[in-house]
This record gives sequence, C-alpha cells and structure tokens, in this order.
Amino acid sequence: MNIYLNGEARQVPDNCSAAQLVEELGLGGRRIAMELNREIVPRSSYGDITLNADDKVEIVHAIGGGAL
Repeated sequence: MNIYLNGEARQVPDNCSAAQLVEELGLGGRRIAMELNREIVPRSSYGDITLNADDKVEIVHAIGGGAL
C-alpha cells in the first residue's frame, strides 16, 4: 500500500499501524511527533491507528541541544 511520508511516496504493508510504521523507520523509543492527514496523533494512539492508502503522514523528531 502506498502512503506519503514527509511528502514522499512510501510503500508499507496493508493494515500497517502507526506504531508499526514508527518501528519500521527505526524511531521506536525516540521523541517524535506524528501528524496523520493534518491531525496530530497522540503517541498513546499509535497502536490503534491503521494507515490507509494515500494517507499523508508527517513525522518529526526532537533533536536535543544546549547552550555553549
């Protein structure tokens, strides 16, 4: 099935959950935020969300920094 991840087409398995996508991308355990079709998805819902063909997913992750 085809979705759009951060603006780029990507193939994922049928019935792929948001949680599975995060794991497939190697982002499990990282501080990320996900938007699905322009709606923020709470991390607690990732396992309950099933992606559909042509969904638009945006994922960003926090990068720590500090003052010098």
